[in-house]
Amino acid sequence: MSRERKAYPKEFKLMSVELSNSRNDLTALAKELDIKVSLLYRWRKEFSDKQSTSFPGNGKVILTETEQKLARLEKERRETQMERDILKKAISIFSRNDSKYSGS
Repeated sequence: MSRERKAYPKEFKLMSVELSNSRNDLTALAKELDIKVSLLYRWRKEFSDKQSTSFPGNGKVILTETEQKLARLEKERRETQMERDILKKAISIFSRNDSKYSGS
């Protein structure tokens, strides 16, 4: 019973944000536009944070060069931590097995 997500064009989002900046009652504006108030607030926040790169379409976020580098480094850090955790487990497994082996 999942509902289909509505897709709003970039122009509609920009117009909604502009209208929301000029109006006081955002609940009434959201009803006029037939959207949820929370969606209107989210669009306003995204537009204020990213201005020209906001609303790229299809949920694809456009990152600046610095944000791309940060995302790449975060990914490398997570992978390194995962590798470290796997090696720790392997060491503990092998060290337990070594103590049981008499060597004769």
